[in-house]
Order: sequence, then C-alpha cells, then structure tokens
Amino acid sequence: MSTVGSAPLATLWNLGWHDDRLSCVIHRTDRGMQLTIQSAHSVVITERFELQPRALARAQALREALKRRGWRELPG
Repeated sequence: MSTVGSAPLATLWNLGWHDDRLSCVIHRTDRGMQLTIQSAHSVVITERFELQPRALARAQALREALKRRGWRELPG
C-alpha cells in the first residue's frame, strides 16, 4: 500500500503479529518527506519526516513499543 501522490523511498522495518503486518515506510511527497506506519489495507500513522537522528530515533521508538506489545520482526 502506498500513500496517494507519493513515492516510497525506504522501508525502515516490518513487524508481524498473527496474520497482521505493519511496515514503517518513508515517502517523498510534494510537501517533503513523510513517515507512515501502514498495514496491507490502511495507513495507521502519518507524520512529517526529516532525515535527522531525532526522526530516525522516533521510528525506532515506535518499532520498540510495538515489539513490547507482542509484534515480531519480519523479513523485508
């Protein structure tokens, strides 16, 4: 799934829980870069993203929070 009007640049991580999958994807939009947490059917979180250590730490913190709740790493 992609965000309308955007081009995906990178997938930072993929997590799974039972038959569900979440991906953290960076998109380039006409407004700049955007981080999305998305499932196969919908976008769960969308926020502006600047390629800085703080923004990458935010993506990592989201990943770790989901893993504490039972989500597991999936291959790319």
